Amino acid sequence: MKRLALIIALTFATAPAFGALKPGVRATDFTTQAVLAGDTYTYNLNKALKRGPVVLYFYPKAFTSGCTVEAHEFSEAADDFAAYGASIIGMSADKIDTLKKFSVEACRNKFTVGVASKPVIKAYDVSLPVMGGSNRTTYVIAPDGKILFAYSELSVKGHVSGALKAVKDWRAANPKGK
Repeated sequence: MKRLALIIALTFATAPAFGALKPGVRATDFTTQAVLAGDTYTYNLNKALKRGPVVLYFYPKAFTSGCTVEAHEFSEAADDFAAYGASIIGMSADKIDTLKKFSVEACRNKFTVGVASKPVIKAYDVSLPVMGGSNRTTYVIAPDGKILFAYSELSVKGHVSGALKAVKDWRAANPKGK
């Protein structure tokens, strides 16, 4: 186990910054199993975009320290995002039963978490080397389906603040919402 942890640590220490789709690129639509406040449902990105911008953030693993901190930060900012018409969905390769618990405990019933399938992880260029699943990447997607903001960094710092700034900037440029 210690050897695996060392390999993972060395991979992160020597790896370049994670890849991410660039602003202006059209986001790939997806449908997945999701959870909000412990209740499962089917989530579709294009349907969510009809209501406003979507903050789509990928995280490696529920209940790990960084992912829990990030979920807390997004939950604390959820009302701010909603005030600008944006919704949030966190995505990981965790199983739906894990996400049910995570949605209540870490996300504090404030936003949706969904299952990131391998095709979604590939489409959003968020594959995590060695461990599988996804890395830590945040996107803000405009209602027209184009990516406004992309930030890929292992550290939790900058994900929520960057996404909120992108949503505020979008709202200022689109006061009527589209």
